[in-house]
Amino acid sequence: MITISSFDIFLSDMESNCMLIIKFKETDMVKSTPWFIKTVLFLSSFGCIASNAYCNGTIAGTIETDLAKYKGDTVVYLEGVNEQVTPQHKSIDQLNLTFVPKVITIPVGSTVDFTNNDKIYHNITSTSESNKFSLDTYDPGVTRPVTFNKPGVVHFLCKVHPEMSGWVVVTENQYAAVTEHDGKFTIPNVPVGTYQIETWNEKLKLKGKTTVTVAEGKTVPVVIRLSDATS
Repeated sequence: MITISSFDIFLSDMESNCMLIIKFKETDMVKSTPWFIKTVLFLSSFGCIASNAYCNGTIAGTIETDLAKYKGDTVVYLEGVNEQVTPQHKSIDQLNLTFVPKVITIPVGSTVDFTNNDKIYHNITSTSESNKFSLDTYDPGVTRPVTFNKPGVVHFLCKVHPEMSGWVVVTENQYAAVTEHDGKFTIPNVPVGTYQIETWNEKLKLKGKTTVTVAEGKTVPVVIRLSDATS
């Protein structure tokens, strides 16, 4: 029989400050060696499984361009991530004769709810090759869902109000983000590895090839350079 006065299981992720501490004090159950060993192994396994979410990394980047006013609404996404795709469910509102937000990104297989929050009729149509669709004119307060089953850039309009324009960028995986007005973005929970970065912007294009290496539990800073798409 093994007598243990105190036993600690300590799992720590230094970058994320994630910590699991399980303490066993001396009890009759601890003195029961077979039970104690099985319990330790089980809890250790649980701790390792629970910490897997913290074993990935984060990409925190910004857009650099001479056309600063176009930094926002840039879609940044990763290619070559061999992970199961997790579809998402997002919303785009029709409000004050605009689409809000104007640009979103979703992984393939995701659904977008288009809600008419104006007091007038709207419809939505897209002739984009990857995902063509047309929603008939519908009343204020009504929501119409669309599922996007192919990767690609989808441009959509309201035929009733042609000045209304929006974009859905459908990617092959969920590791993507839309930049804020200042060009900053974050892609969290990225599996460890080296990936190529791609972008979409209505006015700008990627300048050169950009890759990123994600390490376990680390936040990787990235600067992406974009130039005028017409140049």
